[in-house]
Amino acid sequence: MERHLPRTPSHRARGAPVIPPPPRSATVFHDVRPFGGPARDLVAVDGELVAEVPPDAEVERVDGGGRLALPTLVDAHIHPDKTSWGEPWHSRRPAHGIAEYVAGDVELARALPTPVAERALRLMSHAAARGTRAMRAHADVAPAYGLSGIEGVAEAARKLAGIVDVELVAFPQHGVVRTPGAAELLAEAAGSGLVTHIGGIDPAGFDADGGHGGDQLGTVFGLAEKHGLGLDIHLHDRGEQGLAPLRDIAARTRALGLRGRVSVAHAFAVAGLSGRELDETADLLAEAGIALTTVALSATTILPFRRLAERGVRVGLGSDGVRDSWSPFGDADMLHRAWLAAWALDARLDEELEDCFRLAADGGAELLGLPKADLRPGSPADFMLVDGECLPQAVVDLPRRDLVVRAGRVVARDGRLV
Repeated sequence: MERHLPRTPSHRARGAPVIPPPPRSATVFHDVRPFGGPARDLVAVDGELVAEVPPDAEVERVDGGGRLALPTLVDAHIHPDKTSWGEPWHSRRPAHGIAEYVAGDVELARALPTPVAERALRLMSHAAARGTRAMRAHADVAPAYGLSGIEGVAEAARKLAGIVDVELVAFPQHGVVRTPGAAELLAEAAGSGLVTHIGGIDPAGFDADGGHGGDQLGTVFGLAEKHGLGLDIHLHDRGEQGLAPLRDIAARTRALGLRGRVSVAHAFAVAGLSGRELDETADLLAEAGIALTTVALSATTILPFRRLAERGVRVGLGSDGVRDSWSPFGDADMLHRAWLAAWALDARLDEELEDCFRLAADGGAELLGLPKADLRPGSPADFMLVDGECLPQAVVDLPRRDLVVRAGRVVARDGRLV
């Protein structure tokens, strides 16, 4: 039988030319000061930082000018579909309770002339230019919008591929039980291939059964299990009304083997705890592998993230809504959000200011399952260069992001994508 050997280098035709592999490329960011330390070079190869330039590498050099080098940040909770960032000013009406805020969402969405995809891209690009390397984005799924929110944010995420990593949550802001058709839309979203997570909202308060015979947590956990998705559930309720669903979420997470794939946003009930009660709740969350996100709204709502972390709970920081119907404030700048966290906590000491920065950098990265960008060899080459003396000062002064680097590539200069 005649055998035909594969054409590998060991079986090349005699005299065939040997094509050498292309040379490796390296980018050397010269004269930068990681975390405010001594000036040195940061060397990026294949998206990672390395100790030295590889032999025979083609080298591109970028002058850091002695600037402070800091890791880029992670926005663990943002709603790009709702934003009016860059749009004509929208005057908000008084609102009391989630139902009235939700009505404002619909009113604003109908008033804005720009499609979701364009508005979301505008906001997400702005966030990237300010040093955000990844985000978990929530988009409303409700009969008022269909799937237009997740489709628009997904389109924006595709255009920013390689600049911002995006996890997308199908979020039932209008409720699952109280809003006919919402559960069916969530199921459609779950099977669309566009989302990484299914959301939920206040199953004991806003979206309680109320005689409808529904079970919000049963619905969203069922969809997550069926489609292999994560869960990210908003809990605004305080006291026992917020803690009881949290215990239910922990029990369902353990029963379905979803450890590490469930997050709870806001968790205002946890923000109100202290002492032994806080520790016991933290232990429950850590044992179930449930993460939390906080948005530094105020001193009474920001989570006690340092104590939670000590007990093994992952906590990330987020922007939440940015200039939407809920609030005229917000700018999707995670360094500014770290500033807000420090302000809410009345931070004074350097280590307190640094903790708020690391909540936005390391906390969010851990929550999204990303490697820590600690500017050491082996870490992602994701960092920003700013004028400043040290990390605590950068949190307080909010300097301009002169250069933003993602996977070793300059993606923004002077606050604008390149």
